Formats: sequence, C-alpha cells, structure tokens
Amino acid sequence: MIQVMGEALIDIIVSPQGEINSIVGGGPVNTARTIARLGSEVSFLGGISQDALGKRIRRLLDSDSVNCAIEQDCVAPTTLAIASLDESGAASYQLLIHGTSSLSVSPEIALTAVNPSAAAVHIGTLALIFEPLSRATRAVVAGMGEDQLLMMDPNARPSVMDDPTEFWETFNTSLDRADVIKVSGEDLDYMFPSLANVDAAKKIHERSSAVVLFTDGSKSVHVFTEGVQFHCDVPNVEVVDTVGAGDSFSGGFLSYWDARNWTRRDTQDVEKIRSAVQFGIAVAAITCQRAGATPPFAHELG
Repeated sequence: MIQVMGEALIDIIVSPQGEINSIVGGGPVNTARTIARLGSEVSFLGGISQDALGKRIRRLLDSDSVNCAIEQDCVAPTTLAIASLDESGAASYQLLIHGTSSLSVSPEIALTAVNPSAAAVHIGTLALIFEPLSRATRAVVAGMGEDQLLMMDPNARPSVMDDPTEFWETFNTSLDRADVIKVSGEDLDYMFPSLANVDAAKKIHERSSAVVLFTDGSKSVHVFTEGVQFHCDVPNVEVVDTVGAGDSFSGGFLSYWDARNWTRRDTQDVEKIRSAVQFGIAVAAITCQRAGATPPFAHELG
C-alpha cells in the first residue's frame, strides 16, 4: 500500500478566454488517484472539509477507490486554487488556503492516521509549505520505518509563499531520508536560480544520494542515480493542458514500483529506475491529452 500526504482542494480553472471550470485537485490527490486507477492500493492522508466541496472531493476519491486515512471531515472550508491557463495550456496558480481544510492536519492527527505498514510514502506541494501541515509532514517523515520508501515532489509554489522558511525546513529535513525526488524546471528555477536546471538536479542528488527525476516539460526526464546519469525521452502528444501531469508521472512511477514489490534497496538498480520512469512518462502523456487532472486507468496503457 502507498500513502500520499498533502492537500485536497478544488481547482478553479480559468481558460485563456476567461471561461471557468472546476475540478477536484491538489497535487497529492492527483497522485493518489493515479496510483489507485493504475491498480495499487493507496491511502490519502490530508484534511477534507465537511462542506459541499469537501463532499465532492470525498465522492471522487471513493469512486477511484482511494482510501482516506483521516476519516473525520473537518469544519474548515475547502481549500481553493485558481489555475489560470495560458495559450500553451500551462497553468499558474493562486491559492485560498489559510483557515481551510488543507491546513487542518496537525502532527498529532497525522501520526494517528499514518499507516506504518505502507510500502511507500509520497509527500509534496503544500505539505512542505504551510503550518501546521508542514510540521505534520516532518513528523511523518521522521517516524518512517527503515523499509518504507519515501518519494518527495517539492512542487514549489513561490507565488503563494509569504515566507519560504517552512518550505526549506521541510525540504531539507526530508532530503536525507528521501529515496526518490521528483523536480520540475519551475522547482529548480526557484530553488537554485543561479544554476542550470540539470546542474541543480545533480546538486540535489549529490546532497541527498536519492534518485532525482528532473521532468523537463516536453523535452525529456533527466535521471540522476548513484554513479549513473541518463535521460528518458518524452513522446510528442497533442497537449490539452498540463494540469496534474507531474502528479500523474509520480503516481505512475510509484504504482509501477509497487506492482513489482520493489523496495528501497531496488532504487540502486538503474534498469528498474529506467523502466518505472518510462511508465510514469506514458501515464503523464495521457493526462496531458485531457482537460484537468484526469489520469488514465491501467487498461489504457495496455
């Protein structure tokens, strides 16, 4: 079983023409739904409101067979994200988060809800940025068992960080424990502005010894492992939008890993990493051809 920790929210998607649509979102929710649709058991560890939007989130998670680690709904309203799309389909975000359901998870709540038997834990996005959720994330990472794999997607959102202190504390605290770290060009531009993206990804690998997966948009995925650096090509597809693409890549990687009962020790096997990355790319490519974060099911990948 895989446990995914972070926020659940509603994405308000604004087209370049100003037309509005809404979907259930949040990077961790997208990742969890991807894992479930691909056939692995997954549990979402995050706050869900008791309001109408929260009930919508829970219905969608239930429909994809995503378990909810925190069973009780919270009284705070649902977190909202406004995703404005440009002509290429790329999204920029604004968040309405303070005092909402995503920040209702304290360290005490998280440690009660975490599953110590989970084979892998995924953390990322707002779980690194805002208190008390960021403190809860650090507590979960600190309490992980020796055999549990940790995947981290910092998914940096500088536009919503009033103070980056929490982000860096959570990232650095998790760095030594992480087994796999997925980063995008946007993450690296923010985190290491003086370095080229490839050099920044290599630096993260050297500091952590984790496998680093740098998803370079439509170009390729650069992979950094112990002693070996390589890249995997990304297919040319007709992009509707990129909402949830990185999340579905991570979900694809983890579901592939889980389906084969691979462990933390298997991250030292370059060919296993390569095959999981290629599967994640295939999953993300399908997601990019659909509006919003709509990951594929296992049968759609053959």
